[in-house]
Amino acid sequence: MDPIVKEIRSILGENNDFFLQRDIVADSAVVLLCLDTLVDKQKTRVVLQKLIHGLLSQGTSTQDIWNVIGERIEGSSHKVISAIKEGKLAINIEGTNRCILFEPVSKMLNRSIDVSTNENVIKGALNSFNEDIEINIGLLRKQIVSSQLTVNTFSIGNDIPKSLAILFINGKVDTKIVEKVNSLIEKNKKMDISNIQGLSKMFEFSTWDTISKFNSTELPYNASQSLKRGRIVLFIDQLPFAIILPNLLWDMFIVENDRNLPQPLMIALRCLRVIGLLVALISPGLYVALVAVNPEVLQIEIALSVLQSREGVPYPAIVEVLIMLVILELILEAIVRLPKSIGPAITMVGGIILGQAIVEAKLVSNLLIIILAATTIGNSTLIGAQNFTSIRIYKYINVILASIFGVFGLVTGFVIICAHMASINTFGKSYLHINTGRSEY
Repeated sequence: MDPIVKEIRSILGENNDFFLQRDIVADSAVVLLCLDTLVDKQKTRVVLQKLIHGLLSQGTSTQDIWNVIGERIEGSSHKVISAIKEGKLAINIEGTNRCILFEPVSKMLNRSIDVSTNENVIKGALNSFNEDIEINIGLLRKQIVSSQLTVNTFSIGNDIPKSLAILFINGKVDTKIVEKVNSLIEKNKKMDISNIQGLSKMFEFSTWDTISKFNSTELPYNASQSLKRGRIVLFIDQLPFAIILPNLLWDMFIVENDRNLPQPLMIALRCLRVIGLLVALISPGLYVALVAVNPEVLQIEIALSVLQSREGVPYPAIVEVLIMLVILELILEAIVRLPKSIGPAITMVGGIILGQAIVEAKLVSNLLIIILAATTIGNSTLIGAQNFTSIRIYKYINVILASIFGVFGLVTGFVIICAHMASINTFGKSYLHINTGRSEY
């Protein structure tokens, strides 16, 4: 047995799925090495035999056959081990201390292209990204058939290597941002990346920012339109979505499938999303301000109606609101985490039974239930899970300030949130930058 095979077996031999077998291929004694869980050995053997038989029938010599069917590695067990871990078949020709890396028939480990599970499409393409980075890049290339589309791939990670790809359109993208992204990837390419927080560390973003510097989408159409507007799209192997850099405020309100509707309807839908954002941010704090601090702002009839709805409630308005907001957050988190078969039942229990019981027990007012329902609906009109999660946090700032300073505190909180958003920038690109024009492609 050649030294290179001994080294490979000493490192990978403890794995139960490591496959090592002597065989005769093209009249040569060889050793086949691979991982059972990644390679379909039976189909690979058939393909290899047909390939070699075809080459022999064409008069190709045995020595030339080995040069044709794969990359030759001599003496370096490290490269061979890395290739085996990636799903290659290593063929060691006995007595030569070298291996040929052959591209085998892989086992089907990835799910097929399917409908998006987290983004609903009313009118538009239904296919979505999956965990295979090459398939994801291919889906985007089908959307953008252009020589200007550039794909740069990197191998990142020291202990657990992964593939990372960045895509952009030359002539559309800001070259300074591309250079900055490439330099940061090269600088931190030994970092093990498996999530958005890891990617933020690679790009030296603060992981404590409540607003993500990245947008994400499962839909190739949305990713392609972002490319055409000068954004950068990133793929990480085994993450089934595209990561768009930079994330902008208007991504909360604009989805590309709106353009399949008449323009008046498109504008109306986007205005509704803006209204939904304002309702989600302002309504809980406004309730606290008008009930607890500034009831004189209300007309006498409305003030009496509010007072009647809170009759018998033992808590101050701020406590009442915070209790219900926390319960609502628990319900939303439970719906996300529970299996789909149980989620609707939790919605029924939490949204109707619990709400009705807590009102009848005089723990909260009827008006607050309406306010919280409007807040949840308004929050859900926004585009992207990372966006409406941020708004869920910001409304607490308004509630706390409104409980202390009333309407003035609510306005102050809203100004603070706007100022914070204005201060965010990604590689010099402001979060409030407007880039909503129709693409030229």
